[in-house]
Amino acid sequence: MENFFSVDEIRQRIRGPIPYAEFLRIPAMSCGLYVLEPGEEDMQRPHDQDEIYYFLSGAAHIRVAAANRPPEDRTIAPGHVIFVAAHDEHKFHSITQELVLLVVFAPAMTG
Repeated sequence: MENFFSVDEIRQRIRGPIPYAEFLRIPAMSCGLYVLEPGEEDMQRPHDQDEIYYFLSGAAHIRVAAANRPPEDRTIAPGHVIFVAAHDEHKFHSITQELVLLVVFAPAMTG
Protein backbone atom coordinates (compact mmCIF):
# COMPACT_ATOMS: atom_id res chain seq x y z
CA MET A 1 0.00 0.00 0.00
CA GLU A 2 1.24 3.48 -0.85
CA ASN A 3 1.81 5.98 1.93
CA PHE A 4 2.34 9.17 -0.10
CA PHE A 5 0.08 10.62 -2.78
CA SER A 6 0.15 13.51 -5.25
CA VAL A 7 -3.04 15.42 -6.07
CA ASP A 8 -1.81 15.87 -9.65
CA GLU A 9 -1.28 12.12 -10.07
CA ILE A 10 -4.68 11.31 -8.55
CA ARG A 11 -6.39 13.81 -10.91
CA GLN A 12 -5.00 11.87 -13.87
CA ARG A 13 -6.97 8.80 -12.70
CA ILE A 14 -10.35 10.58 -13.05
CA ARG A 15 -12.18 8.98 -15.98
CA GLY A 16 -15.79 8.64 -17.07
CA PRO A 17 -18.96 10.43 -16.03
CA ILE A 18 -18.17 10.61 -12.30
CA PRO A 19 -15.34 13.09 -11.63
CA TYR A 20 -13.97 11.06 -8.70
CA ALA A 21 -10.81 9.00 -8.28
CA GLU A 22 -10.26 6.82 -5.23
CA PHE A 23 -6.63 6.54 -4.12
CA LEU A 24 -6.84 4.72 -0.78
CA ARG A 25 -9.08 1.97 0.57
CA ILE A 26 -8.79 0.15 3.88
CA PRO A 27 -11.73 -1.28 5.87
CA ALA A 28 -11.93 1.75 8.17
CA MET A 29 -12.00 4.37 5.39
CA SER A 30 -11.59 5.20 1.74
CA CYS A 31 -10.23 8.42 0.25
CA GLY A 32 -10.60 10.05 -3.12
CA LEU A 33 -10.41 13.25 -5.08
CA TYR A 34 -13.62 14.87 -6.39
CA VAL A 35 -13.37 17.55 -9.09
CA LEU A 36 -16.24 19.63 -10.50
CA GLU A 37 -15.91 22.21 -13.27
CA PRO A 38 -17.60 25.65 -13.24
CA GLY A 39 -21.29 25.26 -13.97
CA GLU A 40 -21.16 21.46 -13.65
CA GLU A 41 -23.98 19.78 -11.75
CA ASP A 42 -23.10 17.69 -8.68
CA MET A 43 -24.85 14.37 -9.41
CA GLN A 44 -23.99 12.54 -6.19
CA ARG A 45 -26.60 11.04 -3.91
CA PRO A 46 -26.47 10.48 -0.15
CA HIS A 47 -23.96 7.82 0.88
CA ASP A 48 -24.16 4.99 3.41
CA GLN A 49 -20.95 6.24 5.04
CA ASP A 50 -20.03 9.35 6.99
CA GLU A 51 -17.79 11.60 4.95
CA ILE A 52 -15.45 14.52 5.28
CA TYR A 53 -14.66 16.94 2.47
CA TYR A 54 -11.49 19.02 2.62
CA PHE A 55 -11.73 21.88 0.15
CA LEU A 56 -8.43 22.21 -1.74
CA SER A 57 -9.33 24.84 -4.36
CA GLY A 58 -12.13 26.53 -6.26
CA ALA A 59 -15.23 28.58 -5.51
CA ALA A 60 -18.67 27.11 -4.80
CA HIS A 61 -21.50 26.59 -2.33
CA ILE A 62 -22.72 23.45 -0.58
CA ARG A 63 -26.20 22.64 0.66
CA VAL A 64 -26.51 20.04 3.43
CA ALA A 65 -29.85 18.74 4.65
CA ALA A 66 -29.02 16.91 7.87
CA ALA A 67 -31.58 14.78 9.65
CA ASN A 68 -33.64 16.69 12.25
CA ARG A 69 -32.17 20.08 11.27
CA PRO A 70 -33.11 22.73 8.73
CA PRO A 71 -31.08 22.62 5.49
CA GLU A 72 -27.94 24.74 5.54
CA ASP A 73 -26.37 26.44 2.52
CA ARG A 74 -22.84 27.83 2.75
CA THR A 75 -20.18 29.42 0.61
CA ILE A 76 -17.03 27.31 0.79
CA ALA A 77 -13.42 28.32 0.28
CA PRO A 78 -10.04 26.58 0.23
CA GLY A 79 -9.16 25.22 3.66
CA HIS A 80 -12.77 24.55 4.73
CA VAL A 81 -13.64 21.14 6.15
CA ILE A 82 -17.19 19.81 5.79
CA PHE A 83 -18.66 16.82 7.64
CA VAL A 84 -21.67 15.05 6.12
CA ALA A 85 -23.29 12.27 8.12
CA ALA A 86 -24.32 9.05 6.39
CA HIS A 87 -27.60 9.40 4.45
CA ASP A 88 -27.69 13.23 4.65
CA GLU A 89 -28.60 15.00 1.40
CA HIS A 90 -25.81 17.26 0.13
CA LYS A 91 -24.93 19.00 -3.13
CA PHE A 92 -22.23 21.37 -4.31
CA HIS A 93 -23.67 24.17 -6.46
CA SER A 94 -22.96 27.62 -7.89
CA ILE A 95 -19.48 26.45 -8.89
CA THR A 96 -17.61 29.39 -10.42
CA GLN A 97 -14.04 28.04 -10.28
CA GLU A 98 -12.87 24.44 -10.65
CA LEU A 99 -13.74 22.71 -7.39
CA VAL A 100 -11.14 20.23 -6.06
CA LEU A 101 -12.04 18.28 -2.92
CA LEU A 102 -10.33 15.59 -0.87
CA VAL A 103 -13.04 13.15 0.24
CA VAL A 104 -12.78 10.68 3.15
CA PHE A 105 -15.47 8.03 3.66
CA ALA A 106 -15.70 6.11 6.95
CA PRO A 107 -15.99 3.19 6.89
CA ALA A 108 -14.74 2.57 3.35
CA MET A 109 -17.19 3.40 0.58
CA THR A 110 -18.78 0.29 -0.89
CA GLY A 111 -19.37 -0.42 -4.55
